[in-house]
Amino acid sequence: MTSKAKLGTMVTGVTYRYPGLLAKTVTTLDVLSGGRAYLGIGAAWNEQEHLGLGVPFPPLKERFEMLEEALQIVLQMWSGEDSPYNGKHYHLDRTLNVPQAISKPHPPILIGGTGEQKTLRFVAKYAEACNLFLRMGDDVVRHKLDVLRGHCADLNRPYSEIDKTSLDSLEIASSNSKEGMSGQQLVDYVGHAAELGFDQAIFSIRNVSDPGVFDTIAKVESQIAAVPEGGRQ
Repeated sequence: MTSKAKLGTMVTGVTYRYPGLLAKTVTTLDVLSGGRAYLGIGAAWNEQEHLGLGVPFPPLKERFEMLEEALQIVLQMWSGEDSPYNGKHYHLDRTLNVPQAISKPHPPILIGGTGEQKTLRFVAKYAEACNLFLRMGDDVVRHKLDVLRGHCADLNRPYSEIDKTSLDSLEIASSNSKEGMSGQQLVDYVGHAAELGFDQAIFSIRNVSDPGVFDTIAKVESQIAAVPEGGRQ
């Protein structure tokens, strides 16, 4: 039904799936969608959900160790190398990934989180995108992006290669209800995100069950598309 929509998670906690199976899952989605999958992943945070569903919730230090190993594993599998992987938390005898992903060089990796010492360093080292929150405030956002820029410089990674994405939850006015953000306010919101240095403004729609919301978005789609990406500098 679609030809352009990207498909992925925003984001999966590393604790929920074995990295080898996660790589296979994203690869399958990439093949079935003709190369439109991405992997959104993070160190996980929702302890209540873990306990409620019977999923182990290791200490933060271990979760970050697991995250880095998972990133190394999926990249090894997508490289076509099928040699063993032996880490502290994960051991794979053969990282076979057939059929291979269509996306080249591999499905993009988005790492969610705002941590300055590890999360943003992992973005610079392993990922194609980061994900921050506009609700943190302009000054905090600028600081986090400066930290990412510093990690890129330390690793000789061009800062412009990384998609800077923001995440928010919005209520948008519709043809059925005027409550919420107007079309022009949505354009201004996206423009402000770009001014801060974001390339993509990702948001969930709180009143998504109202189909009139998409009429509002459609009317300003061309204006939103004309907003230049902010992080390609």
